Amino acid sequence: MRGSTVLPGVPCAVPRDGEPPVHRLELRLPDQVPFAAGGFDAMGPMSRASYPHRHTFYEIVHVVEGTGTHVIDTERYEVRPPQLGVILPGQVHRWEGVRGLEGSLVLFTPEFLVGGAGDEELLRRLGERPWADLGADAHARTSALMEELAEEYRSGDDGFAGVLRSLLHVLLVRAARVPGTGIRPAVRGVAGEFLRIAGPAAAEGLSVRECAGRLGVSAGHLNEVVRGATGRTPAALLREARVQEAQRLLVATDLSVRQVAARVGFEDPAYFCRFFRREVGRSPGDFRKHHDRPAPSIAPNSRPA
Repeated sequence: MRGSTVLPGVPCAVPRDGEPPVHRLELRLPDQVPFAAGGFDAMGPMSRASYPHRHTFYEIVHVVEGTGTHVIDTERYEVRPPQLGVILPGQVHRWEGVRGLEGSLVLFTPEFLVGGAGDEELLRRLGERPWADLGADAHARTSALMEELAEEYRSGDDGFAGVLRSLLHVLLVRAARVPGTGIRPAVRGVAGEFLRIAGPAAAEGLSVRECAGRLGVSAGHLNEVVRGATGRTPAALLREARVQEAQRLLVATDLSVRQVAARVGFEDPAYFCRFFRREVGRSPGDFRKHHDRPAPSIAPNSRPA
């Protein structure tokens, strides 16, 4: 797919052995904006990819026709148009058994957001409830915005990047108003910054103290502000993020439990199994065995999307 962080032909970051492929956007020109918009057909065949994969960018999808299932991490969502979905960088997703899938996509990187950290926070909260049914009014407004974004992107007229950023901001704000998205109040300041880095930090196996160091505060201060903003401790949120990444790998890959443990920062697989059972209520092997998923497949050898 076109539109963002690297020039065509630049190799994509290679995932670690056994992990899902990583898709990134491509720039058409060196000065192209990190953004793309259009229908599924315009975005290319991998916009309907049926194999598990991650993105380095955000994706908003407005589904207007079709049947099947959209799988995001470990959750399965029935395609029942009209619907709006949000996929965050690092999440693993795929389309499963879809037929007649039609709609439009908006793809963009964090640096493109007009609202900066505020829009990133909004997207993070949208990603917690990533699939929403649209009523008639919300569907009509979303359709109009998606078409405006695609038309402005295609035209490339003077000042189009600013128009795209403004329209995208409106789309995000309105998406948060859709009933059923369950958007929680915004978390600002240090607590918000911690929530933004919690996922990557957990995947790296960082401690609360190490996260606090990255944010330039003490561990005690981080604990106080995060607990005050969310009602939960930083340690609990890091545990949750590590479990989520482990679940992604168990469901979307054929990595062994030992390998999954190492990928989420556990040197001792036995300790990882105890940790996972305590947090999830069953062992990693049992979670994988009873989770409804097809066998992971290899991505086709074509341009990343």
